[in-house]
Amino acid sequence: MTEVELVATALATGAAAGLTGTSRGVVHDLHAVLRETVRRRLSEGGGGVRGGYGLRVLHAYETDPDVWRTRLLGVLARGPEMDEEILGAARAVLRADRRAGHVVVDAVGP
Repeated sequence: MTEVELVATALATGAAAGLTGTSRGVVHDLHAVLRETVRRRLSEGGGGVRGGYGLRVLHAYETDPDVWRTRLLGVLARGPEMDEEILGAARAVLRADRRAGHVVVDAVGP
């Protein structure tokens, strides 16, 4: 799994957790941190996928990941650096979800 795929999977996992009730609160909270970090990076200066388009794709992906996955992968690949803050937040979402008994992901760090 690439770093971009890791982040996209964590965003989808966290968004789904928010729809399933309070027992998944930790996943939802960690997802909020990840989403805000990615949103902030997309908002930071520059053109291209940063700014309006990248933020619209991020928002749309959270409502329908199956339809928007390819576009989000493109935005993340050309957009923000996959720094330790983003990657750490993504890994935390997936670890928490795995502990809740849902997704098993083998995410290898840099």
